[in-house]
Amino acid sequence: MNVRRLIPGTAVAATALLGLGALSGCSSSDAAGGSDGKLDITASFYPMQYLAEEIGGGHVEVTTLTEPGQEPHDLEISARQTAAMEESDLVLYLKGLQPAVDEAVQQSEARTKVDATTLTSLAKDGPEPGKSAGSEKSAGSGEPSKSAEPSKSGEPAGEHADEHGHAEDGHGHGEEEKPAGEEKAAEEEAGHDGHDHGHSHDGPDPHIWLDPVRYAEVAKGLGKAMAKADPDHAADYGKNTDALVKRLDALHTKFEGGLRDTRTDVFITTHSAFGYLADRYGLIEESITGLDPESEPSGARIKALQQTAKADKVDTVFYETLVSDRTAKTLANDAGLRTDVLDPVEGITDKSKGDDYVQVMEANLTALRTALGAK
Repeated sequence: MNVRRLIPGTAVAATALLGLGALSGCSSSDAAGGSDGKLDITASFYPMQYLAEEIGGGHVEVTTLTEPGQEPHDLEISARQTAAMEESDLVLYLKGLQPAVDEAVQQSEARTKVDATTLTSLAKDGPEPGKSAGSEKSAGSGEPSKSAEPSKSGEPAGEHADEHGHAEDGHGHGEEEKPAGEEKAAEEEAGHDGHDHGHSHDGPDPHIWLDPVRYAEVAKGLGKAMAKADPDHAADYGKNTDALVKRLDALHTKFEGGLRDTRTDVFITTHSAFGYLADRYGLIEESITGLDPESEPSGARIKALQQTAKADKVDTVFYETLVSDRTAKTLANDAGLRTDVLDPVEGITDKSKGDDYVQVMEANLTALRTALGAK
């Protein structure tokens, strides 16, 4: 089954004041900075490291827990990293992405802890395989449904029911209605409710950095947190934050214009990393697996994706740089599709199509425009 559903409108509200959950154990009078006078920051993985370095400039020393090329979801924290975290002036992490980091931060006595998920809005639940975080377009019209458009403020669209679907609810993928017995058997193969979940989705989708608008909101919140932790350099942190937000706003504008007019609005990925990006720009992400990039899809899921590719004129299956491309290439070969890279920017390596977040995201935009037939 291939039901598409919008991100629920009910979102985890962004924390308005940093003292409410994002920060702990820090007052403006506390001394900050190591022996070199710099603010010592521990970042959980590259997207957090990038923000800290761009905002901090020469006033910070940033250490990342996830080495370049390391798959962040599977990170295990070493005793050395735990000890270094304890000595940090500020720990920046993204709750829900790396369980080992969440546990270490909870136990840590670091002076300031910043959870990036408290600085923007989240989807109530992560997208499941076959369910999209993207804005469904009106059937037959080729235009986005107005009620499904993301708001300009960065908040998800309003609450939507599951009326947007595939063959079983009128989207038109050419599947015949099955007798009750056959339908039940198909559901049992795909999952207990007819969907191939492929992952546990008991929390919000953490991939907020792939939406430039949400990422900019996190940058603003982090800039305030750093200014509070190191008031002597607050002015510089403010200027650097403003400059970074302008770059992210420009990136958002490029995506918005570059993806406005496309042949299809559906793209297939290895795992559900691009739900927020899809929601922002009116696209539909169909993932082989769920939020866990290492999970294995069922035969029913692969068959459903082959039908989706044919019905929605999809010609590309995207894979990632830090996880195996085996499943993506198998699907592509069986369905006669091509493959390309859509990078979730979880780390920068020599295989990355760019030297930093913005450059890799621009490469992602180019890949999406080609795959979607942008005009």
